[in-house]
Amino acid sequence: MLAVFSGEVVEVPAELVAAGSRTPSPKTRASELVKRFLAAPGADPAVSVDLGSLGNLAYSHANQSLLLPRSFAAKDEIFCLFEGVLDNLGRLSQQYGLSKGGNEVVLVIEAYKTLRDRAPYPASFMLSQLTGSYAFVLFDKSTSSLLVASDPEGKVPLFWGITADGCVAFSDDIDLLKGSCGKSLAPFPQGCFYWNALGGLKSYENPKNKVTAVPANEEEICGATFMVEGSSTVLTAPLQ
Repeated sequence: MLAVFSGEVVEVPAELVAAGSRTPSPKTRASELVKRFLAAPGADPAVSVDLGSLGNLAYSHANQSLLLPRSFAAKDEIFCLFEGVLDNLGRLSQQYGLSKGGNEVVLVIEAYKTLRDRAPYPASFMLSQLTGSYAFVLFDKSTSSLLVASDPEGKVPLFWGITADGCVAFSDDIDLLKGSCGKSLAPFPQGCFYWNALGGLKSYENPKNKVTAVPANEEEICGATFMVEGSSTVLTAPLQ
């Protein structure tokens, strides 16, 4: 899956900017990255949603794990890419009033709508209810709100980085981003969420503590790892 957003939506993380400027490395524009995704072997048929100047969402079932399927849904100008499974889908479906046929991506949209419409309902509480292996990218076009999350153990890989034209890209495919984001490429920290309405990157368990990036070594592909202030735990390990 691939999601790309312009500076109108995402404030580019300073740590990724710094990592990307350390050593000149290949980068492409966001539009070229989307074309690469759609043209990849096995990507047809692929779903692509053009959000105009705000960004683009795209996904296919190519090379997906049978145990961690990808899905996409759109409702009331809310778009969501989801990869993985929720162990407590049945219970949460009852909680949010969904039919038995509802799947993970529909549930996340409904949970987000509750979060949005019942403010100041905390995002960390909503996300801590999700039990399983997952990563998702949700965009609410009506409010230009972006919510991205990864499960606490990082069972579904998710990466992010900055394209040549300053957009932020999210994908489960590190190879797709390698040639487009240079050294700004980094694993999205497990157990964390990015919500532009809340000021950026936060931890589920410690939402009031700042999540900071630690620059990786020059020779490493990914430019940074992440830690929660007040904790010695590294949320993501650098990839060689």
